[in-house]
Amino acid sequence: MTTVYFVVPCYNEEAVLPETISRLSTKLEKLIAERKADENSRMLFVDDGSKDKTWEIITQYSQKNKYVGGVKLSRNRGHQNALLSGLMTAKDNCCDCVISLDADLQDDIEVIDEFIDKYLEGCEVVYGVRSSRKKDSIFKRSTAQGYYKFMKLLGVDIVYNHADYRLLGSKALEALSEYEEVNLFLRGIVPLIGYRCDYVYYERSERFAGESKYPLKKMIKFAIDGITSFSVKPLKLISNIGIIICVLSVIGFIYALVSLCMGIAVSGWTSTICSIWFLGGLQMLCIGIVGTYVGKIYNEVKRRPRYRIEEKIINKP
Repeated sequence: MTTVYFVVPCYNEEAVLPETISRLSTKLEKLIAERKADENSRMLFVDDGSKDKTWEIITQYSQKNKYVGGVKLSRNRGHQNALLSGLMTAKDNCCDCVISLDADLQDDIEVIDEFIDKYLEGCEVVYGVRSSRKKDSIFKRSTAQGYYKFMKLLGVDIVYNHADYRLLGSKALEALSEYEEVNLFLRGIVPLIGYRCDYVYYERSERFAGESKYPLKKMIKFAIDGITSFSVKPLKLISNIGIIICVLSVIGFIYALVSLCMGIAVSGWTSTICSIWFLGGLQMLCIGIVGTYVGKIYNEVKRRPRYRIEEKIINKP
């Protein structure tokens, strides 16, 4: 049989965590009863430096439920680092496959059977893909879908409408451990691994309790991280814009020179000021884009640890 680990990153999830543990426990027990998972299977909840009672809840449940385990990070390191720490912990415990999902119960756990079925058919990576976004607001739906299309336009290999609900087999986990970048964007890294993959489609539910940990500010930052981590096209775009502006400047200079020779030169204070402001703003924008890439290089070359595990709870068989 298959040893399955559920990896669930948590940040201030005390409101939803008891229900999440209850539902996942029921699901895991059912998988074991149906012989799709063995008794060594576990649930691994990663506390990403929560400020509430998240870790206390994980600890309490681990004492009365042998399937519940936990990893406590020393401080908040962000969703992607928390998820990676859970995946690597599962790998070190010799599991056959890992299913990562969020703690808010928006991911449909009833399709976990399909994940495992596809794994048993030989797939090392199985992506959970939203079948629709009807429940999202118009703003969120349009920006999310626009982002995926924009990433594709930039040449990033990313699965459309897929977040972090996925299954990774032991081979895929081993391959993932070899990617050492500090600026993590797992949605872009996992497709680079290769191996046979497939998709499971599901409807995403409303959050069971608590508040979203991804407000607009964090979503924008996450989107920028994804773009700058996997594409250099923004830098090439800057070069193209520079060439276009140079060409336009030459045309403008020729026009001004011809006008002067013909005696029809008109003082253009407004147009001059607008041009200066436009070019100044454009230069600042370009410097900002270059600065983002330089900052990422700075973070990478320091090679600081992506996370630090303070405490770990794994109930051995």
